[in-house]
Amino acid sequence: MMTIAMLLCACSALSQPTATPFPTATSLPTVTPSPTEAPSETPAATATPSPTAIPSSTPSPTASATATFTATPSATPSPTVTPSITPLPVFGFVFDNWDVLEIPSAVADGVDSAMLAFTSANNRQTIANIATAQPFTGVQTVYFVSPTGSRRRIPVLELQSTRRLEVFVARPGSALAYVKSDDDPRASGLYLLDLETGFSARLLPGANPLVQRGHFMAPDWSPDGRRLAIAVATGYDIDIFLVNKDGSPPLNISQQGSYDLWPRWSPGGRHIAFVSDRADCPSWIPGEPGFCDAVSKPPPTGGQVHIYEIASGRTWQLSDEVVSEPPTWIDDSLLTFASGGPFDLVNPQRRIWRADIETGIAREVRLAGGTGKASYLSDSWSPDGNRVVVQLADRRNEIVLLSASGQLLGRDSELNFPRFGMSAGWSSDGERIAIGGTAGQCPFGVRVKNRGFGNVASGNPPPTMCNPQFSPDGQYIAFTGVNPSVDGRNDIYLASFNGFGATSLTRDLRGQVELIGWVGGRP
Repeated sequence: MMTIAMLLCACSALSQPTATPFPTATSLPTVTPSPTEAPSETPAATATPSPTAIPSSTPSPTASATATFTATPSATPSPTVTPSITPLPVFGFVFDNWDVLEIPSAVADGVDSAMLAFTSANNRQTIANIATAQPFTGVQTVYFVSPTGSRRRIPVLELQSTRRLEVFVARPGSALAYVKSDDDPRASGLYLLDLETGFSARLLPGANPLVQRGHFMAPDWSPDGRRLAIAVATGYDIDIFLVNKDGSPPLNISQQGSYDLWPRWSPGGRHIAFVSDRADCPSWIPGEPGFCDAVSKPPPTGGQVHIYEIASGRTWQLSDEVVSEPPTWIDDSLLTFASGGPFDLVNPQRRIWRADIETGIAREVRLAGGTGKASYLSDSWSPDGNRVVVQLADRRNEIVLLSASGQLLGRDSELNFPRFGMSAGWSSDGERIAIGGTAGQCPFGVRVKNRGFGNVASGNPPPTMCNPQFSPDGQYIAFTGVNPSVDGRNDIYLASFNGFGATSLTRDLRGQVELIGWVGGRP
């Protein structure tokens, strides 16, 4: 806390801050892209009491910036070339609206055992009849709750916001980022909160700071919870920055002049995967070699998967396949991505790939003997990367379990979800698979299968099962469920690893709840 006080005193003494340029990452050679392989039919090898957390002071809606970091183009246009367009407006980094919040000791001391994080909005504590309409309260609360013992809810953040909170919690439970919406634009933006010290500050201004050049890009915490990877628009392109949770100046790790999108940390923190259009447009900055003219060429909707190595700063292209969604890590060497999709006129079928970043080989995973016209939707991979549950949309819509080589291991035609309507979660040992819906489209009850895709639990509503997630140790399943026989509201449920004994953790809250996920703990 003394460090925070010194930081606040020192920064408050600055009368007229000046913009501080970002540190630049060392430019290193780019590795030649590795070829993308066709699907293999050979089986793939296994890849190796009750404290309250009310802010001690409400964050001031008036920006109190004492240091402003403004995002600038990653390169300066050549003075001999007339730019075809002027630089576009950018959000720019700020570090203002400082505050120190009171954090419950159960959280500030670290989250040793896994806890469940969720948000509650518009809670009415004095309401007598839940069927009676009530005015919007605007109070948003982030809770942590332990799956064991009393299951007491711990409020770690409470604030006023005019819309639903978007919250991103660091995996160790030591920090979070959240988007606050306020009537005063000087208070709206993306905030960081260090749960170890209670220090909070605004990082990006704006009502929609996660939408950059039309792309929604969620930030991603490093596995140790110390740095946040985030994509931010500069004058002509989008770059990826790393931001320490102490608010020190962001580090630009891309600086290509291209659109660099959707950064994702590897589980061990050694690499960051992202999508870039640099193979097609090396730069959108007028005057740079091979630049794309934004007047005649539309902005990209995706690109190829690239890998950035933290230790060396080296970046290389992983595959030639064009993707338009974030990649997903399986472990430190394996990741998956999808190409094609309903918005791709050339390749309307969504195809899934598994890639090894060490060998640079990416293989398409599809059902052996399939028609080739199917879309592989909502894929969820086992912890070892050898099996995948996927929604197969072809002549019929069904859920299948495939090996990494495309062999059919199991299928369920009863679970007929809408397109992109399935959400599956694996236990850490790969022995259980929970299958539910997503985005409120959850017609089925609790469904849990074993590694052979046989039924372990096959319940009917209520409650329904949405977005199931196993705890890190694999002992519990958390999910969002609806009980239509009561009032049709969402609640957060907790069940055993077999899916039995589901109980609501939020039934006494009078508002809207949303599951964030598990924090802390280890398998």
